[in-house]
Amino acid sequence: MRALGSGRSVFATIQLFFGNGLVMGAYAASLATFKAHFELEAWQIAAQLFIAGIGSITAMQIGGRLADNYGARRIALVMILPLPIASLWFALSPTWEWLLPGCFVFGIGNGGLDIVMNALAVHVEKNRPKPLMSFFHGMWAVGNLVGAASVPFVADAFRLAPYLTMKYVFFACAAFGVALLISAWAVTPETPRVEHVDKSGEKLPIPKAAWMLGLMAIAFGLGEGTASDWSAIHVTTVAAVDPTTGALAVTAMSSCMVIIRLLGDFLVSLIGRRNLVRLGGCVAVIGYLTVSTQSAFPVLLAGWALVGLGMGVVAPQVYAIAGHSAGGRGLAVVVTFGYATFLLAPAVMGAIVSAIGVQHTMFVPAVLLVGLVVLASTLPKREDDPSLQSA
Repeated sequence: MRALGSGRSVFATIQLFFGNGLVMGAYAASLATFKAHFELEAWQIAAQLFIAGIGSITAMQIGGRLADNYGARRIALVMILPLPIASLWFALSPTWEWLLPGCFVFGIGNGGLDIVMNALAVHVEKNRPKPLMSFFHGMWAVGNLVGAASVPFVADAFRLAPYLTMKYVFFACAAFGVALLISAWAVTPETPRVEHVDKSGEKLPIPKAAWMLGLMAIAFGLGEGTASDWSAIHVTTVAAVDPTTGALAVTAMSSCMVIIRLLGDFLVSLIGRRNLVRLGGCVAVIGYLTVSTQSAFPVLLAGWALVGLGMGVVAPQVYAIAGHSAGGRGLAVVVTFGYATFLLAPAVMGAIVSAIGVQHTMFVPAVLLVGLVVLASTLPKREDDPSLQSA
């Protein structure tokens, strides 16, 4: 068995995170092209996202348990395959109806790989002298940025129409997916099985702490989803700036999230996961309170930057604690809570915005994140604490 703590194993994990983020970014950036080319209504875009979400959640539940039973390497190789298939499907679909099965296949690959790469990351981190989970998530964010940026880059570089640009981007994603599968086959290490049985051989339930971590995932899922989907609209509305200027809020938030994730492992070594989750939650609360109460454009940008800094360190640490304490099946619970909330956040927040306005709505994630800080205070200082284990 290849050493899980080797540099090659670290590279194998990085490429899974980066690859998943890249294809996800390209898909998200192409939604506007789908809408324009197929002349879609808002409900049809929502249907695409819903179908992809169902595929993701299904694969998360299956993938986490299979990774425990058969090792993360085998399941990762299986879960990569739907991504190039879905990319080709998107590129070749002649109608919106043809897109929908591709969305489900894409969701299977995205959700399944999400769980398995996090399970692999936990095994690799256990065998390294210093934490790495935040850096791995930072690589996902970098991949997501590259995937999203590929759409305008290809359009500008080759002077292509939007729909033709989308086709070439997805052809490139399909080729990248095949290359990722070949590389992952060569370098991804085997991982040990994760047994969930007691000394007598009886199967143990999922530890209660995993469900508490799932509640925390709801809070940061709503916090991240709101920041991604509503920050530009919020700044445009409150500061009365044009949409292009308002988009700087997303840039500020996303940039800070990437930066802090690349630095997060140093902070884990310095203050520990529990304290870092509490600190991140507090910073995000301050950011949301800022954007809820202020209207000056520079102050709003600073507020969204604080949201990015705070949110950026929370998810990797919560996922790490879940994986260390409860294996792939515990990860499946926590990631599903967070992912489902991230999917539902735009609709939920949209309804609240319609009722009380976009600025006052930003108090909602602030309140939930206060709850996250409180829950984080109950976490053991170490993820191998017996109170986190199945009982």
